[in-house]
Amino acid sequence: MTSPGNGHRVGGGVPTSSSTQPKRPAKRLALFTRLGSERGAAAVEFALVVPVLLLLLLGIIEFGRAYNTQIELSGAAREAARVMAVRNDATAAKAAAQAAAPSLNPALTTGQITIGLSNGSSCAANASTTYPVVTVTAAYPLKFLTGMFGSTITITGKSSMQCGG
Repeated sequence: MTSPGNGHRVGGGVPTSSSTQPKRPAKRLALFTRLGSERGAAAVEFALVVPVLLLLLLGIIEFGRAYNTQIELSGAAREAARVMAVRNDATAAKAAAQAAAPSLNPALTTGQITIGLSNGSSCAANASTTYPVVTVTAAYPLKFLTGMFGSTITITGKSSMQCGG
């Protein structure tokens, strides 16, 4: 049994072929239209932000490597100054500096380590029984990974200690 004019059975049965789908409310349709026009906006924003974030990340990595090298060189210079102040042996002091900087790649060479004494020659006490001061400087050319900040930078570690222990 059907009701006249709408093509539906009375009592909620299956609609006949002449029925139509209900229309969407105008407010909901306007929302979908607006959102549809902003498709891809997130991808564009992502493409604009990613290069800046990558540059920041690479800068952090390069700074961390440079800071780690500085710490290694300072420790190596301090160890070499201690060995020179106690043993008065420049060769042993340079070897101690090389051993104290194991994470540098390429390794620290003896040519990159300079040892200076305040009296000019040795750690022996002079006539007034004052001990000279030994100063060790380690200079290392750090190569950057990215090349964005230049190719190399020379990082220096320096330490001084009074001879005689």
